[in-house]
Amino acid sequence: MVADETLARTADKGVVLATSDEALLARLPGFRQGFIDVEGVRLHYIEGGRSDSEKPPLILLPGWPQTWWSYHKIMPQLARNRRVIAVDLRGMGASGKPIGGYDKKTMAADIAGLVRQLGLGRVDIVGHDIGSMVAYSFAANHPDLTDKLVLLDVAPPDAGLATWPMLPAPGTFGDKVGDGSHAYVWWFAYHQVPELHEKMAADGRIRMEQDWFFHYLTRDEASIDALDRDVYAAAYSSRDAIRAGDGWYQAFPQDIIDDDSNAPLTMPVLALGGPGYAWLKGVLATKAPGAVVVKVESGHFIPDEIPETLIEQIEHFTG
Repeated sequence: MVADETLARTADKGVVLATSDEALLARLPGFRQGFIDVEGVRLHYIEGGRSDSEKPPLILLPGWPQTWWSYHKIMPQLARNRRVIAVDLRGMGASGKPIGGYDKKTMAADIAGLVRQLGLGRVDIVGHDIGSMVAYSFAANHPDLTDKLVLLDVAPPDAGLATWPMLPAPGTFGDKVGDGSHAYVWWFAYHQVPELHEKMAADGRIRMEQDWFFHYLTRDEASIDALDRDVYAAAYSSRDAIRAGDGWYQAFPQDIIDDDSNAPLTMPVLALGGPGYAWLKGVLATKAPGAVVVKVESGHFIPDEIPETLIEQIEHFTG
């Protein structure tokens, strides 16, 4: 029994070592990690590429249940002709996990602080999932720092989000999200419950939940491989990490209130949607009237599933 326990601890340590940011960076030559304090919150970021480029730096913001690693397939190519910075949001990965501040306006202010402290000037910013909400808020509240905006599969929270049904329509909740026309996002409500998710999913059980999401929300489940899953399971294994991630969802009511004060965006906006295409199309019609909204052949996890298409779209859109 003692030997079995020792083997288990050794295996766990091996996973931790393999999924550490240092180990992941060894797979991305030319990139390095950094930390910066913004209003008392420590932000972790990965950067690489050409700091002498005339193109604006490119900021990449991930979503739940991932980290900066979600962009690893596109970072090397994009960094060939510009500076690229992938950021762990407040509450994510190696960034700080404070008790509050998970409304998207505050999280966008975090990114604005990082941009200013790094002396980046105006930036192009890409966001996926929760990161898409933060990227939109960044553009809405810091237009002086925003050159172009790219949103991936998730629209900014608005009043319509509060009307989404609690129950799926009969016969619509299946094994896969499909085209998203009948998506059942039960976890939006589940993550509202304080402490319950932390208790149920901590100590390694988050992996079961994540595997379900990576199956339900993808077209190509194999695009998120065993290493990717180990990375994300490790990143959300503690109660503190789960609490922080849930905070992004628990802030939706405040996000909806904050949205009322946002003027329509005037900078160039590109939105790519798989299952989220119709949601993006509907919301951006008033939030960013000039936005180009493109339907892509992908599940929800666009950076993982169609990285080549995403690279082409970003490079074409940002010139």
